[in-house]
Amino acid sequence: NAKLLSKELATVLTGRHIPIEIMPFNFKEFLLARNYKVDYELMPIPQKKGELLNLVEEYLIEGGFPEVIVKNLNSEEYLGILFDSILFKDVVKRYKVRFSSQIGDLTSFLVNNFSGYYSLRKLKEILSLRSVTTVEKYIEYLEEAYLIFHLERFSYKTGEKIKSPKKVYVVDNGYINAKAMRSSPDKGKLMENLVFTELVKRGFEPNRDLFYYKTRNGREVDFAIKKDLKVTELIQVSYQTSDVDTEQREIKSLLEASEELKGELLTILTWDEEKQVEKYGKVIHFVPVWKWFLSWVGRYI
Repeated sequence: NAKLLSKELATVLTGRHIPIEIMPFNFKEFLLARNYKVDYELMPIPQKKGELLNLVEEYLIEGGFPEVIVKNLNSEEYLGILFDSILFKDVVKRYKVRFSSQIGDLTSFLVNNFSGYYSLRKLKEILSLRSVTTVEKYIEYLEEAYLIFHLERFSYKTGEKIKSPKKVYVVDNGYINAKAMRSSPDKGKLMENLVFTELVKRGFEPNRDLFYYKTRNGREVDFAIKKDLKVTELIQVSYQTSDVDTEQREIKSLLEASEELKGELLTILTWDEEKQVEKYGKVIHFVPVWKWFLSWVGRYI
């Protein structure tokens, strides 16, 4: 681990400095490390598509840490040790946290609640922490150590934004696999977490360019991307689009949000379904998540 975290580094450097954020492998880099090249002409062949989807699933579960992929390490064991080491050295020890079990419980709760909502007040009550300020401070430590991110609701009203619950995402899906307690993987939530981290890797800064959105009727849109003062793109993540009710719910959420925010680029990221749906003069693009991972600015390579 680095001797100084990014915020600390900024205080000791003089003159201009540009922080460079290095994240685990994105899907393109993961495939490169696996020596796999996507041949789009072969994708209609079930066997070839199956090979690619198996790699997507591996990436979905085990994440993109280079050491795990390049050295074929046991991801659960290696990342479990790495996570605990960062929590102790870069959080508990660095910030002299007196009640290490409390921040451990908070971290465990957040990792198990990945892609989910939380409020500072509820976390304080559930975990019997001293104050909301303590919870907020601990979460800031975890973010500074690159264990989690938080995402806020997009709203033009400052009060609404502050009062709304936040969402938590984990820096890499491999950490979730190593540390979350579950009987089976929740692939829908894992896919949402993976899409969030991909957006961050593409340079969208959470709570400045990237938000979640809730319509006036309470319909949620997973991601709203803002450029300047305007929301330009709305993204839903849906693992199970084969279910008609689920598909209609996702479409309604996008259309309602688009009407309120005037966002025109509407996307539903799926496991492997590709189509376009036109409704009320708007086009919703259903894009397989693997194809989106290999894309940039809507252009598929």
